[in-house]
This record gives sequence, structure tokens and C-alpha cells, in this order.
Amino acid sequence: MIIAAIADIGKRAPTMGALVASLPLVSVLGMIFLWHARPDAGAMAAHAEATFWYVLPSLPMFLLIPLMLRHGLGFWPSLVAGCVLTVVLYVAMVRIAARWGLNL
Repeated sequence: MIIAAIADIGKRAPTMGALVASLPLVSVLGMIFLWHARPDAGAMAAHAEATFWYVLPSLPMFLLIPLMLRHGLGFWPSLVAGCVLTVVLYVAMVRIAARWGLNL
């Protein structure tokens, strides 16, 4: 339902659709379900912190896709390139985090 709502809002007002899409709804719902299943403050803190660190490598995708689209590349190649970039940055984040002592 969330995805359908974002798509519907985005058809009418792309910026508003982007705002709704950027809300951490999935993360908040995930934390609620995790807390309900296992109310452990330490586990919740680790989950929330890891979520923060995993969001960072996903952000450049939202700059690469519009850049590619504005330069005439199609939607699908731009989306694939954005996803590949995100995977590469996730791997880099995990490796860098390990060097800093962060357990992701």
C-alpha cells in the first residue's frame, strides 16, 4: 500500500511523492515489529544504528539516476546503474565500518 500511495502521489506531485518516499516508514515499521517480537533495547539500538550506516551508501543513487536521465540515458539503464552503485557502496561501507570497529 505504501508503494502504491507513493506512486499515486508522485503522479500528481513528484516532489511530494519524493518526500513521502524519503520517510523512513519501512524502518519505523520494522523497528515496531522487531520490538514487538523481541523487546531488547540493545538489539534495537544496534538495529537503528546499522540502519543509519546502511542509508548513507544508498544516497548517491538518488543523485546518479537524475544525472543520467538528464543526460539522455533511459530509465532502466539509469536505475540499474544506481542499484549497482549502491551495492558497490554497501560493500565499501561494510569494509570501512569493520576498520572503524563498527559491527554491521
